[in-house]
Amino acid sequence: MSVDDFDRPRREAPEQKIDPTVAENQNSSTSAQIRHTLRTPLNHIIGYSEMLLEEAGERALDEFVADLQKIRTAGKQLQTLIDDLLDTTTENQTGTPTVGSPGSAPVLFRESHPEQTSAAARQAVSEHPTGHLLVIDDNEGNRDMLSRRLIHQGYHVSTADDGRQGLDFLKTQLADLILLDVMMPEMDGYDVLKELKTDATTRDIPVIMVSALGEIDSVVRCIEQGAEDYLTKPFDPVLLRARIGACLEKKRLRDQEARYLHELADWNKTLESRVDEQVDQIARLARLQRFFSPQLAELILAGGAEDPLKTHRRKITVVFLDLRGFTAFAETSEPEEVMDVLHEYHAEMGKLILEHEGTLERFTGDGMMIFFNDPVTVPNPTDRAIRMALAMRDQVGTLIAKWRKRGYELDFGVGIAEGYATIGSIGFEGRWDYGAIGTVTNLAARLCGEAQPGQLLISQRLLGMVEELIDVAPVGELVLKGFRRPITAYNILGLKT
Repeated sequence: MSVDDFDRPRREAPEQKIDPTVAENQNSSTSAQIRHTLRTPLNHIIGYSEMLLEEAGERALDEFVADLQKIRTAGKQLQTLIDDLLDTTTENQTGTPTVGSPGSAPVLFRESHPEQTSAAARQAVSEHPTGHLLVIDDNEGNRDMLSRRLIHQGYHVSTADDGRQGLDFLKTQLADLILLDVMMPEMDGYDVLKELKTDATTRDIPVIMVSALGEIDSVVRCIEQGAEDYLTKPFDPVLLRARIGACLEKKRLRDQEARYLHELADWNKTLESRVDEQVDQIARLARLQRFFSPQLAELILAGGAEDPLKTHRRKITVVFLDLRGFTAFAETSEPEEVMDVLHEYHAEMGKLILEHEGTLERFTGDGMMIFFNDPVTVPNPTDRAIRMALAMRDQVGTLIAKWRKRGYELDFGVGIAEGYATIGSIGFEGRWDYGAIGTVTNLAARLCGEAQPGQLLISQRLLGMVEELIDVAPVGELVLKGFRRPITAYNILGLKT
């Protein structure tokens, strides 16, 4: 067997092709894992040395400062060496620069020097920090170092060993800000961030991604998933505090805006409710003003009177009035003439009803029924009724003189009675009237029907109540429809002088 024979199988074997995309992803993943593994202990060395330097300065332990500075400087030099080596390897393999490498593109959230931070961030650094922070990292050293630093800066800090534990923690207690590691087993930072931003209860909590990875793809992916910021380990303590302060300030402003919107919504609801109440009140006032004077209707709405439309029983004084000769006038006159007379008559009588705070029960052509002492009780309701009737007679006398010039033969008669009646709304939905039912209303109507032109008739019972107020002339006993016994009636001449 020759050497050529020995080599033939190897030369004849088919050439295996490697997918460039797969190779690139494998190289990128391997590089990221190496970077994370190497930078994690350096992060501890640099971070703890910085915290010890801060403590040494606070406690005036100057003898330790030089050695601690050497440790920190050595850690940073080794970190630079590792980054340069990995960046060169990654760029040669994939052609993609990493964050911080000379050829990398500018990134909004890339790590920068403290002096490059915004005014809001610098203000947040200068103010005393407050807030509850949650640190999610699978590395105990990372959690301990970051927690110590944040507690030293004045924050309240909780920790979680992995992504799932962090999500479970947030189900019972929300945090003001989350510092989330990217590289974690089982559930990495990307998955945790995705769940945080899809849950309505945690969606608005700002998240700062904290990782040893510096690849621009990782930064972009986190920002696209909703992270507020991205910091690479090890990080400058002043920059860390500035970034946290800026995120908390933005959250405070968002929370304030949410509170204002919620308060505005509550005010709108309150305003809508008040408007609805006002509309209902106006509608009720308009309905009440159909039956009562404006002052009385407003008093009812203000709670100065019980619901008048509810059926109730009360002692009232009833005044019934109409025009003498109106039927004959309506039969022989044009409708327009009749309406003109009624308009003049109703207008003048309406003014006097309102003036004396009477309750108009109804119009029936030329007839009107008014009563006193309901829906609001008033002092001396009978006195009011008599004074109103006398004023009406005087006013109608003026109208009669004018009507007679036009050839209208009209006059005026009134009946007044006092007694108990059942009062309330009468009718059906869409058409309600306010009415009083009882013997007292019938008596006033019958006395009015018997009154001669210009007479104001009252019963003997009513006279006994107001005889010191008025002068009267006896009319005699009247047989009235609906009454078994004759009614002794009197005509009111006027008030006593």
